[in-house]
Amino acid sequence: MTADTADIELIQRILPHRYPFLMIDKVRDIRPNEGAVGIKNVTFNEPHFQGHFPGAPIMPGVTIVEAMAQTAAVMVGVSQNLIGHGALVYFMAIDKCKFRRKVVPGDVLELHVEVQRAGSKIWKFRGRGIVAGEVAAEADFTAMIDLPKDD
Repeated sequence: MTADTADIELIQRILPHRYPFLMIDKVRDIRPNEGAVGIKNVTFNEPHFQGHFPGAPIMPGVTIVEAMAQTAAVMVGVSQNLIGHGALVYFMAIDKCKFRRKVVPGDVLELHVEVQRAGSKIWKFRGRGIVAGEVAAEADFTAMIDLPKDD
């Protein structure tokens, strides 16, 4: 199965993440084994805004990078037909990470991920978080895809 868009239902069939750690609402422009664009509608109701920062809510940088990784994992799940297989994706490295703009409630964060190297288990990506045409964050990251063993 391949799709060029993943709604929240399909995302949840690929990723094990749930509230409060599911960081993406949709993935579009899925190009199997090449890249995709995740969408995060940033809302004030997210739990991290209570403490980051009271009176000046800013989406934590680590959650932006996590949203990039979740976008990449959905793209891999669609590309490799891992839907409903219980695959887990683990960070192995984060490099060249930079934050360039605040992401705040009301923003629509686009998470552009590109495959740098595809493997059976180890994948490398380049990600950029973009708000209103401005780069908010960027990072290179490596992840491992772990499939459950058959009983």
